[in-house]
Formats: sequence, C-alpha cells, structure tokens
Amino acid sequence: MMGFVQRWLPRKLRRPTPVPDELWRRTLAEHPFLNELTAPAQERLRLLCAHFLMEKEFHGANGLSVSDAMALAIAAQACLPLLHMHGVSGEPARDPRDLLDWYGDFVGIVVQPCAVVARRRTTDSAGVVHHYDEVLAGEAMDRGPLMLSWEDVSHAGERARHGHNVVIHEFAHKMDMLGMRLGDSPDGAPPLPTGFMGTRQSARAQAIWHETMQGAYDRFREAVLMAERFGGEVPWLDDYAAKDPAEFFAVTCEAYFVNRERFALEFPELVPLYDGFFRAATDINA
Repeated sequence: MMGFVQRWLPRKLRRPTPVPDELWRRTLAEHPFLNELTAPAQERLRLLCAHFLMEKEFHGANGLSVSDAMALAIAAQACLPLLHMHGVSGEPARDPRDLLDWYGDFVGIVVQPCAVVARRRTTDSAGVVHHYDEVLAGEAMDRGPLMLSWEDVSHAGERARHGHNVVIHEFAHKMDMLGMRLGDSPDGAPPLPTGFMGTRQSARAQAIWHETMQGAYDRFREAVLMAERFGGEVPWLDDYAAKDPAEFFAVTCEAYFVNRERFALEFPELVPLYDGFFRAATDINA
C-alpha cells in the first residue's frame, strides 16, 4: 500500500527501497558494459534503478517468477540510456530522476521465459490481407506495457560482443514513441534535445537526424541485400535492423551502448548523432 501511495508523490519525495550492495555488485559484474561505467555514472544508474523499480510492475508469464535479481538486471539495462540524457522537454533535467519521464507512458513489464510467437496481419497495396507468424524476444507497445524474453535478457553480458541487447532495444522503441500521435507508428526519430548538435532551430536538428539516419540505414540495407543475394560479407549488426527505420534505430542503439568500440567502426556517422542525443547532459563523468 505504501508503495502505491509513494508512486503518486513527486520523485524527490519518494523513498524507494535501496538496491542491496551485493545484488548491485553482482549485476554490474554480469554486465561488462555496466561494470565499465565510472563510479559517478554507476551511482546515478543505481539511483535511477531504485526509482524505476518502484514505478514499474513486473509480471512473470507462463509460470515464470521474476526475482529481485531479474528485475534489477532489466532496470539497470533500461536506465543505462538515460544516464546523460536531456529531459523529455528537450532541456536539461534538473533532477536526474526526472529522466524516467522518458518511460512514463506505461507501468507493466511482462517477462516471458523465452521468445514468443505472435500472429501478425498486414494488408498490401492491392488490398490483399496476409497473415504470418513473428518470433519476438521483446515488444514495446505505444502507451502500453512492454514484453521481454528472459532467455534473451539473461544472456545480455555475452551477447554484447555482437551488439545485442533486447532490453535497450525495446526501451529505445519507447523513446521513439514518445509524443507520437495515437495510431501512428514509430519512425526512428525520437524527440531531440534543444540545441542538438549545435543547431538553433528544431527543423534543422530534425533534418540532420533524418539525413544521417537515412544514409546509414540505406547503406546497411544494401549490405544486407548483398550478403543475402550475392554472397557478400554478412554485416556485424543484426539484419533485423534492415526491416524499417524504427528497427534500425532500436538495433543500432543496442550496439551503441553495449559495444561502442565496434559500433564506431561499423557506423562512424552515427556516433556523433547518438552522442548528441544520448549524451546531451555533461554533468557527470563519462
């Protein structure tokens, strides 16, 4: 009951349960991309995690029981992109806890034991309806809950070398969806900070984002097609990124956070773009 009441208080007045020291150390050790953060960044991440865990409700599906360790692992990876970000208004956040507003459109997180199969329906340009099955390791719904496969989440540490991280992927979709009109689809263009990459006008900032992302996306799609049709070199990044601009944004965000060195080699044009978005605030050490 007290936890429910505290959710209605301003974050600065809330008193979330502290993250236990041993559990925190174990979480960092199991995720190299978290363990390599500076001490100030880790402390900010720990603060965000405590409030994240108070605000969100975890639900295990198909007999899965979500432990404290599982919830913290998800929280830490979900909050990682927020560490140096601007507020949802585009201005610097006065309180780091306010950065959780990026995830303010939902409460529930459903954790499945493994990937699930979703039945999809699409209508082509000729009006023909197509049905197909899609295997999902995660899914983010606009103004709705988020689903994650624990089998995929639990391997985040080892899959980082491939640039994979399902938690960051789905929470990147949530950022992309922020402010989206009901019925619209994400397009890989989240709300940008004021003064993005030295711009003075939002239209110019958006133009830089779209032009850079489109160029990188087109180049990646071409590489995927060359590999599939002509036996070219298989791209390092998951080819799911070639599906559409929204998936390209989410997949590249995964790699940016968990394997920045390889990401910079593969997508040098996206490094300053993502730095300008995810590292707009410079009030703590990198």
